Amino acid sequence: MSEHVIRIPERFDFGYHKEFTEQYQSLLADSSVTEIELEFSRVGYLDSSALGMMVLLQKKAKSQNVSIRIRGPKESTKEILQIANFDQLFDIS
Repeated sequence: MSEHVIRIPERFDFGYHKEFTEQYQSLLADSSVTEIELEFSRVGYLDSSALGMMVLLQKKAKSQNVSIRIRGPKESTKEILQIANFDQLFDIS
């Protein structure tokens, strides 16, 4: 399995929407992709639009049997993800 990583910037908000969507659409278009990793180590800020983009990605990925993993979130970011119950939707490590 090859690694398919989307590196999320420090501010994950609507300003990143176009780039994020383009990145995951190109990965989902590749039938060899079985897992997409969201590299979260730089993220210091995320808002509700970021959460919405992640839910949309999860739905599209699940329909293609692609798993989504969130890697390396800072403690504050991890707390936000847990409050939003994203630990139920994503593998967070």
